Amino acid sequence: MNTPVSHSPHRPLSQAQVLLLAAATGLIVAGNYYAQPLLQILAEAFRIGADAAGWVVTVAQLAYAAGLLLIVPLGDRLERRRLIVGLFVLAAVGLAISATATHFAQLLAGTALAGLSAVAAQVIVAHAAGLATPEHRGRVVGTIMAGLLLGILLARTASGLLAGLGSWHTIYWVACAALLLLAVVLARVLPAHQPSASLSYPRLLGSVLALLRDEPLLRQRSLLGALLFAGFSVFWTPLAFLLSGPAYHYSIASIGLFGLIGAAGALAASSAGKLTDRGHGRAVALGGLLMMLLSWLLLAFAPVSLSALIAGVLLLDIAVQAVHINNQSVIYQLDEGARSRITSAYMTCYFIGGASGSVLSTMAWTHYGWTGVCVLGGVFAVIGLLVYFMPVRRAAVGAA
Repeated sequence: MNTPVSHSPHRPLSQAQVLLLAAATGLIVAGNYYAQPLLQILAEAFRIGADAAGWVVTVAQLAYAAGLLLIVPLGDRLERRRLIVGLFVLAAVGLAISATATHFAQLLAGTALAGLSAVAAQVIVAHAAGLATPEHRGRVVGTIMAGLLLGILLARTASGLLAGLGSWHTIYWVACAALLLLAVVLARVLPAHQPSASLSYPRLLGSVLALLRDEPLLRQRSLLGALLFAGFSVFWTPLAFLLSGPAYHYSIASIGLFGLIGAAGALAASSAGKLTDRGHGRAVALGGLLMMLLSWLLLAFAPVSLSALIAGVLLLDIAVQAVHINNQSVIYQLDEGARSRITSAYMTCYFIGGASGSVLSTMAWTHYGWTGVCVLGGVFAVIGLLVYFMPVRRAAVGAA
């Protein structure tokens, strides 16, 4: 399955194009996270409990995982620019459905469509990795993933602020308009891509599973990615309940501003990519996993110390981003002609982990409070370290 990595036959992306793609990935993925700081408001608006409100986050992540498995592999078979633009339009439709929701089921339906279509971000990542030269691939992927993480984290800030200015519907309308505008821009600016695979759709999906079966390194990094995003979701899903509760009594706008703190972690993305390009991937991955474990020790003191909460957020986001970028830089060296399917395999596992973390963290919060949340996050970090040190046959990968 492994093939030598060669230079892309396409003209490399300019810095302006890389920054545009970073912004595009951030904006379309942000739609999966607008609800997180609004969970208390949504619970009141639809007259449901905290457990039920948490399903908005879980449905978004499960829909995203389904899109990763069912849609992203098409990036190896269809012209990627058209696929990306079409997904941006569908995501905008999903946000419009959510914005007009009068029943919780309608909100979940809009969330599912937007989450399914948000996998355009991963088609963009695979497309950019193919256009980048091998010596700059880590930097390009790192920059675009920094935009993605900023979108995830700043979604909470924008959602909280706009809800404070208007209502919970406001962020969905604003994001819908922004996605439609970006669809037009990408249709004009994004380089075209001729598909590299001529497989039928069923065989294309089957080849995703075959990659996981045949590539031990992909399996290891996919499991590690799932544990990473599970830990990330364990923290961010119940955070609104902690900050709005007796420990802090923060308003919805103040809760949203916590995304700005976590966004600082996105600055680690480009640096992690550059270090991996220079052969320091092992240090990046191991350092990130140790930082993730340390972050949960600090976050355990969050109910009584704002400083511990802020420091823990920074460490957690830097850790997740650093290991995630290293994972992607490594797996994209496995098979040049199957990058979309490699992305599909890895990111499907990644977001299944995120959805599992959201469900488990809501249960931990309900039954054991913040202590239960921190214990759960620490467990994911420890298992991640064990997975990283699992023996694995490494094939044609220099900086794993």
